[in-house]
Amino acid sequence: MNSIRSALARALLSPKPRAPRARHYATAAGATQPESVAAEMVRYALGGARAGSSPEEAMRILEQGASNLQGGGEGCAEAVGMLMLAMSTLLYRSGRRQDAKERLKATSQVAPAAFRVAAWEATMGLYMEAGQDINTSVSPDDLVDISIKDDNIKWSDQNYLKFRVNAIKGLIALLNGESESAQLFFVGCKDLCAGLGNEQTENAVLSYGEYLHCLGDFPSATQMYERVLEALSTQDMSGKFLSACNMVPEEVSLGATCSYGQLLSHSGKFNEAEDYLTRALKKAEEKFGANHPKVGIVLTCVARMYKLKAKSEGSSSIMVQEGLYRKALEVFKAPAINSEAVNKQMDWRDIISLARGEYAALLLIQTNRKAEGERMKEWAEHAWRNRRLTLAQALEFSDSSKPTVVDTRIGRVM
Repeated sequence: MNSIRSALARALLSPKPRAPRARHYATAAGATQPESVAAEMVRYALGGARAGSSPEEAMRILEQGASNLQGGGEGCAEAVGMLMLAMSTLLYRSGRRQDAKERLKATSQVAPAAFRVAAWEATMGLYMEAGQDINTSVSPDDLVDISIKDDNIKWSDQNYLKFRVNAIKGLIALLNGESESAQLFFVGCKDLCAGLGNEQTENAVLSYGEYLHCLGDFPSATQMYERVLEALSTQDMSGKFLSACNMVPEEVSLGATCSYGQLLSHSGKFNEAEDYLTRALKKAEEKFGANHPKVGIVLTCVARMYKLKAKSEGSSSIMVQEGLYRKALEVFKAPAINSEAVNKQMDWRDIISLARGEYAALLLIQTNRKAEGERMKEWAEHAWRNRRLTLAQALEFSDSSKPTVVDTRIGRVM
C-alpha cells in the first residue's frame, strides 16, 4: 500500500514529460512511469484487494490515482484509462452493474482509442449478461469511431480494434439469431487471429470460436479455443489492462475452457470434455467463490455433458445430473416455480431456464415425479426468451449442425 502511494508521489513530483505520443497500447517493457504506477495500482486493487483490503479501499486508491494523473503528460492518458477500466471491473465484481456501466461511459469520454473500445466492449458485455435487447446496428459512439480512424494509430492497430468491435457485434447477432449478420461481422477474423497475444484480442477470438462452434465447424472452433488458452497460459494476465468487467482475461480464460469442454462433449470425447469442464469449474470457484453464478453456469454445462455421455453410451446418470442442476439453481438463487418472477427482469434467465428445462426432463422420465416435472417444464418454457433456439432445441443434442453453446462471460445460450 505504502509502496503504491510512494510510487504515485514520485511520478507526480517528477518533471512533466513531453506531450503524449500516439500509441495503441504500451507493453510492460515500453510503459511510461505513470503507466507503471497505474499498473501497480490495478494489480493491487483487482488482486491484492481480495486478499487483504476492502473493495472500498481499493476503489479509493484507483480514484486517487486517476484524479492525480488526469491532464498530465506522456502516458497519463493511458494510465487514467487503465485505472478507470479497473474501477468498472471492481464495481462489477461488487454486484454494482449499473455503476460499472456509468464508469465505462466516463472512460469512453476521456481515454485513448484502445481504452474506449475496451469500455464499449465491456458495456455491451454487461447489456448481454443482463439479457437486455441489443440490435446488430449498435455501434460504438462517435468518439470511439473517430479514435479508431486516427491517423496517428497504425493501420494494423486499427484492424485489431475493429476486430474487437466486430466480434462483439457478431456475438450480439448470434444471440439475436441473426446468422447472416454474424457471418458478416466475423468475415476476415481468421487472418486477424494470427496476431493473437499482442493486441489483447483473446476476447474477440473466443467470440469467433463460439461462432464457429455454433455453425458446427468443430475443427476451426477447436483451433480458436486452443489458441486463446495457449495465449493466456503463456502471458501474465495481471498485465492485461485493455478490458473490463466480464470481458477481462480471467473471464475469457474461463469462457474458453468451458466452451472447449462443451465442444469436446458435442464431439463425443467425454473424458477430455470432463477434464476441461472440471478445469473450468475449478477456475470459477477459485476466482469467484463456490456460490457465484459463474459456478452455476459451469455446473449446468457439466450436467449437460453427463446427459450426452449417458445418451451416447446407453447408460444412466440421473442422480448425478439432478444433483448438479439442483446445486446450479441454488447458486443462481432461482425464483420459486410458483412465483411470478418469470415475467419480471431476471438475471441469468437463459441459464436458469435451461437448467430448469433439463431438470424437468429428468423428472418426467420418473413415474412418481411427472407432476413435478410438468410444473418445472412449464415454468422453463414460459421463462425462455432465447431468439436463436427454442427451449426444446436447446435441450436436444441430435442436431450437430446447430449445437447449443453456453458463454460463461455473459451467461447466455447461443
